[in-house]
Amino acid sequence: MGKKILTLILGGGQGARLFPLTKERSKPAVPVGGKYRLIDIPVSNCINSGMHYIYVLTQFNSASLNQHIGRTYRFSRFSDGFVEILAAEQTPENRDWFQGTADAVRQVMMHIKDFNPKEVLILSGDHLYQMDYQKFLDRHHETKADVTISVIPMDAERASGFGLLKTNSEGQIVEFREKPPADQIEAMRVDTSSLGLSEEQAAQNPFLASMGVYIFNYETLREVLKEEKYTDFGGEVIPSAIGKYNVQAFLYDGYWEDIGTISSFFHANLDLASALPKFNLFNADSPIYTRPRFLPGSKFVNCEINDSLICDGCILNRVGIFNSVIGIRSRVENYSRLEQTLMMGADYYQSLQELADNRKDGLPWIGIGENTHIRKAIIDKNVRIGSNVSILNEAGVEHFDGDNYFIRDGIVIIPKGETITDGTVI
Repeated sequence: MGKKILTLILGGGQGARLFPLTKERSKPAVPVGGKYRLIDIPVSNCINSGMHYIYVLTQFNSASLNQHIGRTYRFSRFSDGFVEILAAEQTPENRDWFQGTADAVRQVMMHIKDFNPKEVLILSGDHLYQMDYQKFLDRHHETKADVTISVIPMDAERASGFGLLKTNSEGQIVEFREKPPADQIEAMRVDTSSLGLSEEQAAQNPFLASMGVYIFNYETLREVLKEEKYTDFGGEVIPSAIGKYNVQAFLYDGYWEDIGTISSFFHANLDLASALPKFNLFNADSPIYTRPRFLPGSKFVNCEINDSLICDGCILNRVGIFNSVIGIRSRVENYSRLEQTLMMGADYYQSLQELADNRKDGLPWIGIGENTHIRKAIIDKNVRIGSNVSILNEAGVEHFDGDNYFIRDGIVIIPKGETITDGTVI
């Protein structure tokens, strides 16, 4: 008798739209919220939903993700639960990389077969949301579905970036179009008030969008993946399954964000520092798990801090922090000011001797020096920013590739491990 449900978390492709954050890491390994990584979100949702059999499918820049998974998710020796990496691999039957979401699952079917699940839950590794997958599974069972897709109401402005669908009165999906062109958008408009939305909400969100979250009966998954020309779930597998199988919709009514671009990533992080964030890190019923680091509490010396999230082990000396997220082990020195800034922190502390040697060699410390002003920026891990630096993008540049910094959507990004010397103006 097989286990009840197996979870597959798709690690994503190269993550080009999140470059340079994905220059040296996969999308699910990108830090979020100052102390977590994106992969922690779906894994935590699974654990909180009582689903403890989890494979993470990876392909690009997966070393840091593998390390994080190995250090973080170790179940009790009295439990058979697991979170394990399934990396793209060559086999006698297939010597290609994963060609898409469906092809990735097809290539690991031998591992799924060994587990012999009743159902397979398929998730993305780069979404921000809190969801009880048990309710999702209950809906799958109640409707006797072969496939169930989690969907959200969507506004017209963003609709073209998602798979859009229509359902009948029973919630069965009767039409699905993946990222339809502008001239086909109106054809996918539905009355979302029938789903329980108020008239105002329905008017603002007249489309139903797929979240890229699926439950397949195992036997159905095997059947739909036999067609090897289909490499993607949204674009090919799901449309081909409609009419042939019972494909149902599950309406999710909570916050959900596809962290696919620098802009969406930046604003989703800064929202965590707001008075009432859309994504609640303080929800004791659905905690977000990550690697325990046993860091000291953060230390503030005569600081002004407003609407900000400060993580463990930081040292902030006489600084102003406004509407920002400050990651673990961050160090910011005298009279510096950060506004709308995501600072990811550091992987280690420098010793006093290292600090002295750095200054002797004219190299800034890891962190931010004195009298530095930063606004609307992402400071990746282990970055060194000197004193009297100005990172304000006052020229309003939208897109730029520099030697040690990038600008995307008007947001300045300092990549992991880079150095910005004293007096630099960006």
